[in-house]
Amino acid sequence: MAVVYIALGSNMDSPHGQLDSALEAITQQPDMELTALSSRYQTAPIGPQQPDFINAAAELSTDLSPLALLDALQAIEQQQNRVRSIHWGPRTLDLDILFYDNLLMDSERLIIPHPRIGERAFVLVPLADLNPQLTLPSGETVAQLLTNCSQHGIVKIESSED
Repeated sequence: MAVVYIALGSNMDSPHGQLDSALEAITQQPDMELTALSSRYQTAPIGPQQPDFINAAAELSTDLSPLALLDALQAIEQQQNRVRSIHWGPRTLDLDILFYDNLLMDSERLIIPHPRIGERAFVLVPLADLNPQLTLPSGETVAQLLTNCSQHGIVKIESSED
């Protein structure tokens, strides 16, 4: 079983409900086990003006290959009406593979670890909830990367109300 970390985000159509539905869909997958979940955070968007995001991170165990996992996560996004029309635009659901064991992968469809993880506090903050000592190929830990990212506009959510 591979240990995988994914990022979850939503800023449309009841974002907390979108994350809840995605987590439920993940737990229904026969080849995925949800092993840990971060707190949720409200974060300012990158890109065009749009509502704030609700972000979280999850740790999974899976027997799926990286591309099969990507397909399964994208199928969950599609079930929740994910539309890819505006780069960095609003979305019902975004599920990104951040890490897959210690695998380094660079294909047309998938790069692991996620290529912009070190510059995205909205990913690093929830990931630090799960494993601050998780180490990138550069040798830097999530905790170290977080010290170089502004956490301005990131607010921990104490309840999952929209």
